[in-house]
Amino acid sequence: MTIQSVDVMYTAVATAENGRDGRVSSDDGKLDVVVNPPKEMGGSGAGTNPEQLFAAGYSACFQSALGVVARQAKADVSGSRVTAKVGLGKTEAGGFGLTVELAVSIPNVDDATAKELAEKAHEVCPYSNATRGNIAVQLTVV
Repeated sequence: MTIQSVDVMYTAVATAENGRDGRVSSDDGKLDVVVNPPKEMGGSGAGTNPEQLFAAGYSACFQSALGVVARQAKADVSGSRVTAKVGLGKTEAGGFGLTVELAVSIPNVDDATAKELAEKAHEVCPYSNATRGNIAVQLTVV
């Protein structure tokens, strides 16, 4: 697999303290959250967790990519929604891995156009490009 070359326009910086049971904050102070393992993994579930943060980032990024391809296609994606479900589990090798399900709803276009826009957004989205070939990403138009 070829590593993509990127002309960096912005760099986000965040620091974690105490891993999954601590705090994550950005260098500009706009993000400062308590993280705790979910109850399903034996944690308190009191704070957010890395998978929720990844799902939030992926869904927002994909929604923006959808807007880009919709403008190019002159399609109406107003009222659209992207829901990301990020799963965490053990891999066959004994480590941990992620899965992603992206559910895309575009109410103002027909089903075929919605599918085409979602597939094009999947080619444009930086999160999709970062995960492609690394983790299972299921794209569904709802």
